[in-house]
Amino acid sequence: MALSDSGEQKLSDDDSRHVAATVLEELARRRVTRQHLAHEAKISLSTLEKALSGRRPFTLATIVRLEAALGVGLRRRNGAGDGAAKVAPEALGSYARPAISWIEGDYLTLRPSFSEADAVYAYLTEVRWDDGGSTLTFSEGERVDGEYSQKGVVSAPHQSGHIYFVTNKHGQYRLIIVSRPTIKGEMFGILTTLQVGRGAQLTPVATPIAFIPMKNVPHAQFGRIHRDESCYAQYRALLARTLNDSFALFLTG
Repeated sequence: MALSDSGEQKLSDDDSRHVAATVLEELARRRVTRQHLAHEAKISLSTLEKALSGRRPFTLATIVRLEAALGVGLRRRNGAGDGAAKVAPEALGSYARPAISWIEGDYLTLRPSFSEADAVYAYLTEVRWDDGGSTLTFSEGERVDGEYSQKGVVSAPHQSGHIYFVTNKHGQYRLIIVSRPTIKGEMFGILTTLQVGRGAQLTPVATPIAFIPMKNVPHAQFGRIHRDESCYAQYRALLARTLNDSFALFLTG
């Protein structure tokens, strides 16, 4: 415990991360907002946001107020903390694993085929927690064009309420933005990427995309799904929800 410039006792960076992880877990478990917690603890939302994101260490006074509002202890006891929950980097949303674990799993991923009109392109996306990086990661499989399979990190900022699947390969980005999961665990949104054309030509494209938990489709088929295949109508209907239910919009000039 050190003193801030104003004379307040403040936690070390490691202890502050532990407190942030515990607070985020409690928020997720109770399904309350940071604004509500700040009100109940009688601290400013700005103070809470900065402490949770790691931009400012927690002070003893803030922790005492948070403990009173939550009814739980936030400070480590002697010998505790080795197994404390880790928090993702601020650039990815400063989330703790317990607060984001509901996204982990395997998803049937659907988007329109880039090469065949009316076909649906179906593949697998696996979302897992990476202890080393303290973040959720994703990787793709069951793709017909396996050489273009993507992997990257998952960003889940509190402010936007959306999930971001980000690939950064030597500065070349691919981005997927999807909604928070529905009651069935499904996520719908937009994929922005580069479409391979003739020769070395690459063209920016944007298209609807859907993530469906594999448990919802026990007999899922992968690859390019055509009209004559039994799952085509189901896949098309799921993909159409992106626009029909206003999970995303495509604007034209």
